[in-house]
Amino acid sequence: MVFSSIIFIFTFLPVTIAIYYLTPVKLRNGILLLASLFFYAWGEPIYLFLMLYSILFNYVIGIDIAYKKSGKGWAGGSLLLGIFVNLLLLGFFKYYGFLAVNLGRLLSVEFPKLQLSLPVGLSFYTFQSLSYLADVYRGQAKPQKNIVNFGLYISMFPQLVAGPIVQYTDMEAQLERREMSMEKFGQGVFYFIWGLSKKVLLANHLGAVFETVTALPSLSVLSAWVGALAYTFQIYYDFSGYSDMAVGLGKMFGFELKENFNHPYCSRSITEFWRRWHISLGAWFRDYVYIPLGGNHVGAARHIFNLLIVWALTGLWHGASWNFVIWGLYYGILLIFEKYILRGVTERIPVLGIFYTMLAIVIGWVLFFSNTIGEAGEYLRVMFGMSSYALVDKAGIYYLLTNLIVLWLAWMYSTPFPGRVCVRKLEEGGYKEELLLALHFILFLIATSYVIHDTYNPFLYFRF
Repeated sequence: MVFSSIIFIFTFLPVTIAIYYLTPVKLRNGILLLASLFFYAWGEPIYLFLMLYSILFNYVIGIDIAYKKSGKGWAGGSLLLGIFVNLLLLGFFKYYGFLAVNLGRLLSVEFPKLQLSLPVGLSFYTFQSLSYLADVYRGQAKPQKNIVNFGLYISMFPQLVAGPIVQYTDMEAQLERREMSMEKFGQGVFYFIWGLSKKVLLANHLGAVFETVTALPSLSVLSAWVGALAYTFQIYYDFSGYSDMAVGLGKMFGFELKENFNHPYCSRSITEFWRRWHISLGAWFRDYVYIPLGGNHVGAARHIFNLLIVWALTGLWHGASWNFVIWGLYYGILLIFEKYILRGVTERIPVLGIFYTMLAIVIGWVLFFSNTIGEAGEYLRVMFGMSSYALVDKAGIYYLLTNLIVLWLAWMYSTPFPGRVCVRKLEEGGYKEELLLALHFILFLIATSYVIHDTYNPFLYFRF
């Protein structure tokens, strides 16, 4: 079940909200937990048992760590066991095929082939479990002794399948008590509608353009750029739209989830881009990998090593193939280049910085969407005119002209300026609340009409 589906919008969500608010406050976590487990089991019932095991195992390990921290044993051993089991499950389902192929080639051994589907959201809730165990071990959080509250932290459906990755310290107090009001609920509805519109009206359209262009028998330089730009904006609106819906759903149930995107395509450096893109993932790797490795409080050689480790892992987190590892290292090298050579030059020259950053990002997305490194290399050669393909062809002109307005809208709404202008105009004209309500109602009608009639409704981050 995805947020941008009719069954979710018109059945699951309203029924869950109605039951949640009709239930006494002390029982609401239990209702939301049951709803989340039902939501997860809808698409993959068999993997519900994996989710339940993860909840129970990490609940017990968290309590055991705290018990041993009080002087009753070696808490580090419990932490290592928790890390090992969580990573083992993630590695088995997500990386077994990748490891089997590469170790088989290295050792000249043929490992058994397993056809495993990746449990939806496994990468996200595994990282949340690891952050909980680490925070308990470091004394930054108390162990959660209420298994319903802990189960809700791991499985809460607004952020279960695609984040944002919620650290336990941000949720600990909210699991016990949270503010619920009509104003907050209304804000949540606006967030959800805005995210749904980004996903359905922009991401889906641009995704269809990308798939059509890349399926062409041959590409020109122009058509290759059209495809790459379409994917660049598709993945942004797809993922940021889903994150906005998650934040909105959280508000509807009284939770405050942190923003996961902050206009990343306005960045003047790759360093700034990764402060604005998938913020929760960057924060997780910073807090639980980069800083424990020593962060930047080390010598230059060790700092470079730390960055490369973090970004290789970031790439591998996204998928079990070498092109994701290369994609991660590509960004690690760019960050090292900015840190030790550019030293803030692009951020001091905004026009240069934005151009350089967007060019690097588009190249990065080619590495990301390609199935192999060879495919990525060939696509980049076409983009930069280093192949035998034509500079311009009829297909490239057609797809550019027929999608020029959508690409322009995608670029414009990836910046903060339209929102600022809209709010200012609404404030100047009066009736701000009424006009905002009307605007979101119209967006909701348009978006849901697209959901009803459009069969193309993928979600890119399900694969991660």
